[in-house]
Formats: sequence, structure tokens, C-alpha cells
Amino acid sequence: MKVSINKNVLESIVVNTNPYLEKRDLSAITSHIYICAKDGVLNIRATDHEIGLAYKLSNAKIIDEGYATANGKKLLDIIRSLKDEDVMLESLNNYLYIKQKNSKYKLPMYKFEDFPEFPNIQNKAKFDIDAVMLGRSLKKIMPSIDSNNPKFELNGAMLDIKNGYINIVGTDTKRLSIFKFETPTQSEFSLIIPKKAISEMQKLFFDKIEIYYDENVLIAQSSNFEFFTKLINGKYPDYDKVVPKEIKKRLKLSRDKMIDGIKTISMLSDTIKITFAPENITFESIIEDNSEAKTTIDYKTGLDEEFFVGIKNRYMLDFLSSIEDDDFELGFNDSNLAFIVSSKELKTIIMPINL
Repeated sequence: MKVSINKNVLESIVVNTNPYLEKRDLSAITSHIYICAKDGVLNIRATDHEIGLAYKLSNAKIIDEGYATANGKKLLDIIRSLKDEDVMLESLNNYLYIKQKNSKYKLPMYKFEDFPEFPNIQNKAKFDIDAVMLGRSLKKIMPSIDSNNPKFELNGAMLDIKNGYINIVGTDTKRLSIFKFETPTQSEFSLIIPKKAISEMQKLFFDKIEIYYDENVLIAQSSNFEFFTKLINGKYPDYDKVVPKEIKKRLKLSRDKMIDGIKTISMLSDTIKITFAPENITFESIIEDNSEAKTTIDYKTGLDEEFFVGIKNRYMLDFLSSIEDDDFELGFNDSNLAFIVSSKELKTIIMPINL
């Protein structure tokens, strides 16, 4: 194989594929990036078996067709050190040579035949959804998704497709976020996407993309890339049971003022007591030692009597950083019961700290 390619194009692709590499076992073929030059197209792939990304380039100059692999991290380090000029990739005697003018690097290759095949879309259902909207909604509920829960299904987001709308749900058992958007749907089904895959999907889902799925895998294809992720098999909790059916009081609150109040206390404490009074809102630290942080903002809440709640700061800050509107709604029943914060399609149910 011998290929000439623009350095910046190659660097962008290798940067994007690096999160898909096997990091722990460098002897594995999946720690390598796969390169194929054939039929006028340069194909570059990476996968750790759980998620995968492949790019197809027709603007690279293919001098000799062939195949190669290279350790993804080392290849990226080399490319970053090069100047903004074309780079030559050449495979010879089980080595990949990276050349640019007077600079030359050599990396050992693994057998390209051992590189895993990507799943294909054959016999898979097509998911008719706006990919940009999907990426946006996944980003909004991302903070609520758990990372290392023994119940593996909680380490992902559930797409719950209903008749005429989709709920995208994430929970870490202390809070639960739901993003709902109305869209035509053909059938009702649900699937669970791993958190790692969601992080990468947000970088990719901004163009015209076709999405396919079955019970085990989700595949996204555009004109220049192909992405896949294995899905989490498991029974997601019945999130409807967590959502309070009745709300006693609803407050319209200022996003910026709430952020300022919480951040003032965050310097000393990661948990906070917020007291809503008719004419103001008070933020107080919850700390076991004798240190204290407290601030009050003037704000007409419309309440007849005080209401307070204890929470982890980041639960509120995660929600507030995910919304665009200046105001949001807080709904509550009792200080010891779960409360809801919501803005347009997004709502988060938060379990309070008992005070």
C-alpha cells in the first residue's frame, strides 16, 4: 500500500478514531487503526469491539492499493509532529512507513486480516429520526447516566419510542432525566445505548445520517463515515413510576440567579440547602465541620410559606447547564420527596437529601 494524504485530514481522522481503540492490551489488533486503500477509496477504521468508527475518503491519492495497521496512539503522535503538508503512508515488509520530505517513521504492523469486521445493515430496521435532534437530546440527559453501576443497563440511555414521540431517559438512581420530543414513529420499541457510545455520537451527529438497529447493535451511516455501537441488553427501570403524578407547588425561577447562588456555596460544600421564601431564596452549605457558607438573593417566588430542599450542587448545575431558556420550573410536594426541575422538553427528577 502507498497513499498520499493531506496531513490535516489524516490528523482529524486519527484523532476522531482514537477513542475507539483498545487501550489496556496493546498486543490486541484493536489497539491498531486499520487502513485499506482500494478501488479509489481510503478506508480508515478503529474499534474496541463495543463501538467502532470508519471513515471513507475519496480525495486521498492512492499510488498502490493494499492494507496496513498501526498503533493508533503512536500514529497520532507522529502525525501531530509533522508540518501542514501531504503525508505518505507506505506499507512494506510488515511495517508502516510515515514519510514527509526528510522525515520518516516506521511502525510495526499487525495482520490486517485479524481486524474485526464491522456489523452491516442487512436485515436491520431503519430508525427514522433526526440525527441532530438525537445527538442534542442525548447530550442533555448525559449527566444523569451512571458510569459504573452493577446494573449494567443503568450505564446507558434508554430510547423509549412511543406512538408519536420518543422519550430519552438517563438515571444514576439519585436523579432521572427525561427528554421528550414529538416525532412520527412507525412502531413502539426501546433500546439502551452505552454512555461511552453517547459521548462519541455527540461528535458525529450533525449531518445527514441514516440509522439502523436490531436488538444487539445500532449503526449510523453518512456519506463519509460509519459508526456502530453494541447495545446494552437488560431491562431498564420503569421510569414512569419515578415521575410524581401530582405536584403541589410550581415555581418559575431564574436560571442565572440559581446558578450564581449555588456556585457561591460550592466553594465550601458540594451539598446545599435551598430555602424558598415568599420574597427571597437562601442558599446554605451542608457541612459536618464548623465552616459555613450562606447567601440570599431577592426573588419573589409567589409562595405563601417557606419551602426548603437539600441536594447535591452538581445535580442542579447539570440541569441548569443543559437548558437554554432564562427561566425554568421547579415543582415540589414535600421537602423529603422527589422534586422536578423542567424546561421545555427536558425534565429531571431529583431525590433530596434528608435534613
